[in-house]
Amino acid sequence: MTDTPLQLFNSLTRKLEPFEPVHPGEARVYTCGPTVYNYPHIGNMRAYVFADVLGRTLSWKGYKLTHIINITDVGHLTDDADAGEDKMEKMAAQKAQSIWDIARHYTEAYWADVKALNIREPAKWSVATDYIEDMLEFAKQIAPEHCYELESGLYFDVSTVDDYGKLARAVTEEGEGRIETVEGKRNAADFAIWRKTPPGETRQMEWDSPWGRGAPGWHLECSVMGGKLLGFPFDIHTGGIDHREIHHPNEIAQNQAYCCTDGLNVAENSGAKIWMHNNFLVERSGKMSKSSGEFLRLQLLVDKGYHPLAYRMMCLQAHYRSELEFSWEGLEAALTRLKRMMMAVESLKSRHAELVSASMPNSEPWVRAEGWTLKQVQGDDWGKLGAAVAKFDAALGDDLNTAIALTALEDALATKKVEPATKLALVGAMDSVLGLNLFNLTRADLRIRPRDAQITEAEIEAQLAERKEARDAKDFARSDALRDELAAKGVEVMDGDPLGWEWKLGS
Repeated sequence: MTDTPLQLFNSLTRKLEPFEPVHPGEARVYTCGPTVYNYPHIGNMRAYVFADVLGRTLSWKGYKLTHIINITDVGHLTDDADAGEDKMEKMAAQKAQSIWDIARHYTEAYWADVKALNIREPAKWSVATDYIEDMLEFAKQIAPEHCYELESGLYFDVSTVDDYGKLARAVTEEGEGRIETVEGKRNAADFAIWRKTPPGETRQMEWDSPWGRGAPGWHLECSVMGGKLLGFPFDIHTGGIDHREIHHPNEIAQNQAYCCTDGLNVAENSGAKIWMHNNFLVERSGKMSKSSGEFLRLQLLVDKGYHPLAYRMMCLQAHYRSELEFSWEGLEAALTRLKRMMMAVESLKSRHAELVSASMPNSEPWVRAEGWTLKQVQGDDWGKLGAAVAKFDAALGDDLNTAIALTALEDALATKKVEPATKLALVGAMDSVLGLNLFNLTRADLRIRPRDAQITEAEIEAQLAERKEARDAKDFARSDALRDELAAKGVEVMDGDPLGWEWKLGS
C-alpha cells in the first residue's frame, strides 16, 4: 500500500493543493472558534467536527499537530460587516449579568458539546481578552501605513493592500455590495481595528489605547492570536463558509499589513498557506437561527433521544464542502448506522474476549490514546483488509472525503475470515481518524431516554419480559395490549428489527 498524498481544497486559490507544511514534519492549524454569547447550534458545531477530522487526518499522516481554537469574548458585533452592538455586551445587558459570567457560562457549554462530539482538545484554547496587549502592539505596527482614525475608532484602509477580497471573490465592478457606506470611511469595505467607547457610555470590557478607551475589533483578534501562537505563515486556517465573505478577508488584509507582504498570488502572504471552509448545515423548519428562540443545539438532540455521536456520524456522511441538510429522519438513519458499527465492534470484542479487560477498556491493544498513524498501519500485513486500508487512506487524501472513508470502515467490518484481533486493530486505527468512539460505546449509551419520556428503562424491560411470556404462551391479545401500553408511553417495540434493538423511545 502506498501513502496517498494529502490534497486539500484551498478557498483562496479555489483548487485542490498538496499539503506541504511550512515546517517539515509539523502541521500548524488555526480554527475560528465561537463567540461565547449564546449556546452553539449544531450548525456551528459542524465546523469543529470538520476541523477535528482535519487535525486527526494530519496526525494520521504523521505530522506533529499544533491546533489552536480561539474563544471570542469581546469585539464581535451583531453584524459581521462591522456594524451593530457587541454580541457579548448585548447578551450581558439582556441577562443582567456580568459579561465575564456570560463568557464563562457559554464557554463551558461549548466545551461540553466539544466533549460530547468526541472532538479532540486543541493544543490551546486562546481567549481573546488574554491578548489585548498583543492586539494593541499589532495595531500600533500597522496603523501608520494602513489605518486612519475616525471619532468612532481606528479603521483599516483596505486599499492599502493588494487583492483585498480575493478570498471571498467579493470585488466586482459594483464593488463590495454587502457593506453599507459609513460616513467618514474612505472605502465601504474598511473595517474597525479598534472601537472607541462612545462618549457618555461605559462598557464592561474596555481598555486604554492610543486611539481612546475602547475594545478591539473582532477581525484583529484572530490575526493576533494566529500569528503569535503559530507564527506567520502557518499551514492551515479553518472556519465556516460564512467567515469566507468578510471576517477572513479582513484577517488576511491585516496579516498582509503586519508582515509587509505583497499580493495574494502567493498564498503565504495571506498569513496561512491554505484556507479551508466547511459549508452550511441547512435546516428547513427555520429553527436553526438563534434569533428564533428555540434553536437546534446539541442538547435538543439528546432531549429527543439521540446520542451526540449520531450527529457526528451525520456530519461525516457528507463532504465538508457540501451543504448538509438536517432532518430528524436523517439523524435517525445516522444513529442506525452508528448502531450497526458499534454492534459489529462489540461482536468482535466478544469473540476475542481474552484480550479485553472489562475494567480497563482503553488497555485494548487496538485502542491508542494518541491515535494511529498511517506509518504504523503500513507496518502490518493486513491480507484481505489491505484494500480497505488503501481505500480509507485514499479517501482521506482526497480532501477529507469522510463519506468514502466510512464505507472503507464498513468494508473492513464486513470482510470475512479475518482474525478478530486483526480486524479490531484496523477498525481502531480508522476510528482514531473518524472519532466515533466505537470501542467505548455501548448499547446503553446509544439508547438515550428522551426528556419527556413517561416510563423508565426498568419499567420497559419488565413489560417486555411480560410480553415475551405472553407471546410464548400464544396469548397474543395480551401481547398486543402490552405493546399498545408501551406505545402510549412513547416506546416503540421493534419486533423483527434486524439490528435486534428490541425497542426504542420516541418523543
